[in-house]
Amino acid sequence: MFHYTRDIPVPVDKAISKLEQSLKDEQFGVLWQFDIRDKLQEKGVDFDKNFTVLEICNPHEAKKVLEEESLASYFLPCKIVVYEEDNRTKIGMPKPTALITMVENDKLKAFAADIEERLIRCIDAVQ
Repeated sequence: MFHYTRDIPVPVDKAISKLEQSLKDEQFGVLWQFDIRDKLQEKGVDFDKNFTVLEICNPHEAKKVLEEESLASYFLPCKIVVYEEDNRTKIGMPKPTALITMVENDKLKAFAADIEERLIRCIDAVQ
């Protein structure tokens, strides 16, 4: 499976706040928060689902991966999405281990696995 997604027993806004704290604990920062519903409605498109994309980064880890493989920049920053579906809050991300296979650089597989494990811990910490 290319993604990791969990149901979270809190509303979206609270899930985002808790996620930001757990990311901070793992030295990841939120670079940008994109509210898809608000942006689509701003453009005149009727969309009522609550979707927020967080673009996150650990600058030291980003530097390491970019020094090894420039094409990895296509996957950076990492994204975590918090959304509502069927009256449930979900948090998910594309798995770094799945994405990194596309650049065909075996040196980065262990690196991607470490990042993935840390981000999964951040998501799992949201309760």
